[in-house]
Amino acid sequence: METPPGGDTPPRPPTLGGATKSDRGGDPQSRGAGGRTPHSALVVRLLGHPLGHSLSPAMQGAAFAHLGLPVTYALWDVPPEGLRGAVAALRGGEFLGANVTVPHKETVVPLLDEIAPLAARVGAVNTIVKRGATLRGENTDVGGFLGPLRAAGVDLAGRHATVLGAGGAARAVAVALLGAGVAGLALANRTPARAGALADALGDPRVTALALDDPRLGGVLDGAALLVDATAAGWQAGGPILPATLLGRLPARALVYDLTYRRTPLLRAATARGLATLDGLPMLVEQGALALEHWTGRAAPREVMWAAALAARGES
Repeated sequence: METPPGGDTPPRPPTLGGATKSDRGGDPQSRGAGGRTPHSALVVRLLGHPLGHSLSPAMQGAAFAHLGLPVTYALWDVPPEGLRGAVAALRGGEFLGANVTVPHKETVVPLLDEIAPLAARVGAVNTIVKRGATLRGENTDVGGFLGPLRAAGVDLAGRHATVLGAGGAARAVAVALLGAGVAGLALANRTPARAGALADALGDPRVTALALDDPRLGGVLDGAALLVDATAAGWQAGGPILPATLLGRLPARALVYDLTYRRTPLLRAATARGLATLDGLPMLVEQGALALEHWTGRAAPREVMWAAALAARGES
């Protein structure tokens, strides 16, 4: 299993599916997550609110089926006031773990028994792993973000990046980029105070904060090798989050990366200007693969997950 960026080595998870002799008998810890035998049905849920269309059930369902594991994955719409009860329910013997999405990634942290060092640095959990009676919070968004860049041969060490947004997704991206060795990281947000608060929380001299309408943003983009949209703008109607004049300030070899897993107005505008682009589907698949590896101790079938995610998005 890939070690999460930042050198965090999680405890070894049980291997599901009878891969080792000890998994076929003995005490509950040797029988897999939750103390169940490898062939007992287990459950994984995605906790969020509101939950609209998600590709994760199709993607994770295909992965579990490919591995021959009797695990079901489904959405669980949990309003904020129901989060404590939902986390308590995850302690039931049928649960293998959960994914966590907005608005719970930060508020779930104090409800868990253990927090992985990487998740603690990000201040957010997107994966809950159940080990016996213990719920451990992990963050696979950081590895999910970096994986597609590494696969594309993008080396950001010593280069500059700009991130749009100042929420939980922007913080995970910032932690990832700082760990990848960027020389400078600019956070641009509609509310500059939020960008400043995130920069202060990161506590790194390489980070600067400014407003989206700050006249200095053009100069920042002049030297950026990477522009990341970590906002929800790509899900909304309207034009790109940046005007064409600012997008045109990026160097010809810059990469525009939108965490939204569809072709957004920003990506279309960047393509029209001849810039390389990347949408959020590879990140979704990679963070899901890392989560599955945490839950099962098995290597994730990434090609199977990719094909399922494409099909769920309406592509082949």
